[in-house]
Amino acid sequence: MEKGFRKAGHSPSLLSAFLYFDVSFMIWVICGALSLYITKDFGLSDTQKATMVAIPVLGGSLFRIPMGILADRIGCKKAGLTGMGLTILPLLWGWLGGSSLLQVHMIGFLLGIAGAAFAVSLSLASRWYPPEYQGLAMGIAGAGNSGTALATFFGPQIAQVYGWHSVFGFAIIPLAIVMIVYAVLVKDAPNAPAPKPLKSYLSVFKHADTWWFSIFYAITFGGFVGFANYANIFFYDIYGDNVHSGGLSKVEVGYLVTITVIAGSFFRPIGGWIADRIGGMRLLLVLYSIISVCAFLIASMPGSFLVMLLYTSIMMACLGMGNGSVFQIIPQRFSHEIGVITGIVGAAGGLGGYLLPTYVLGPLKQSTGSQVTGFLVVGSIVLITTLVFYAVTRSWRRTWAKAESGINF
Repeated sequence: MEKGFRKAGHSPSLLSAFLYFDVSFMIWVICGALSLYITKDFGLSDTQKATMVAIPVLGGSLFRIPMGILADRIGCKKAGLTGMGLTILPLLWGWLGGSSLLQVHMIGFLLGIAGAAFAVSLSLASRWYPPEYQGLAMGIAGAGNSGTALATFFGPQIAQVYGWHSVFGFAIIPLAIVMIVYAVLVKDAPNAPAPKPLKSYLSVFKHADTWWFSIFYAITFGGFVGFANYANIFFYDIYGDNVHSGGLSKVEVGYLVTITVIAGSFFRPIGGWIADRIGGMRLLLVLYSIISVCAFLIASMPGSFLVMLLYTSIMMACLGMGNGSVFQIIPQRFSHEIGVITGIVGAAGGLGGYLLPTYVLGPLKQSTGSQVTGFLVVGSIVLITTLVFYAVTRSWRRTWAKAESGINF
C-alpha cells in the first residue's frame, strides 16, 4: 500500500499541504496558548476568558468558505500563498499592538485567516489522490493540527521570558519559511475542476448531506479545537498553582495541554488510514461512543492531573481520528466540489469549536463554579450525536453502496 500511495499522488504537494496547515494551525491557536498570560493582564472573568480564546475559531469558520471557493477558482497554490500573506498582518498587529482587549479580539478574529488554511490544504491533498487513498492523504495533510502542540509548548515558554506580545512576532519566522517552501514545491493537481459561477459552488447547500457532514464535523473538529484552546484555562483552573500550594505552573500546564493536543493531531492520519480499511462510517460510530464516555469521565474531576491527562488524551485522540474519518467519506460524496465543501464543513467544525468554550464550558463554569456541568453537557451532546449518526448512516449505506461499489464506507 505504501508504494502504491507514493505513486498515486504528488508527495511534495502533500508535504507542503501538511506544512501549510501545521504553521497556520500553530498561529490560529496562539491566543489559546497564551490565554493564561493575556487574561492575567486584562483581569477577565470565566466567560470573558472563554470568549477570548474562541474568537479566532469563529474567524476561522467565517474565512473557510471563501478560502474554499478561492481554492476552487484560482487553484490551491495561489490560494495558499494568499492566505499566508494575509496572516502576517494580524501577527504584526499582535507583536506591535494588542494593548486593549478589543484589539486582542480583533487580532484573534483576523487570525482566523490562518484557520482557513484547512480548506486549501485538504483540497490540495484530496485532488492528488484517488478514492482508495483519500483517508490517508487527507489525514496526513490534516495532521497539521499538530501545529497546536507547537503553540502550546513554545508559546508559554517564550511569553514567560519575552512577554506574550513577542510570541506573535516570533511566529512570523516559521510562516515565512513555509511560504517559500510552498511556493517552490506545490503543483496544482491536473484534475482540478474548472472554475464555475459562484452560485454553482453555493448549490451544495441544497444537499442534506452537506448539513449532516457539517453537524458531524462540528462535533469532532469543534471538540478538538474548542478544547485545545480552552485546555490551558481548564487545567490551570483545576490543578494550577492558583488553586493550591504545589500546583502546576503556567508553563507546566502548557506541557499537559501539548500532550493532549499531540494525541489529537497525530491520530488524525491514523483515523484516515483505518477508515480506508474498514470504512469511515463504521469507525466514526465507535469513536463517537468513546468520546462520549471520556467526557463523562472528565466530569468526574479526578484528583490526579495524570488521570485527567489520560482521559483528555484519549478523548482528543478519538476526536482527531474522527476528523480523519469524516474527510475520508466527504470526497466520495462531493468529489467535484471538494474545495467549497471542505470550506463549508470546515466552517461548521470551527463554529463548533467557537460554541464549545463560549456557550458551554465558560458560562457553565462561571454560573456553577465548577467544570463538571460543562462536561456532563458535552458528554450528553455527543451521545445524542452518536444515535443520530447511526440513523443517518444507515440510509447512506443503502444509497451510496449502490453507486460506489468497492469503497469502504
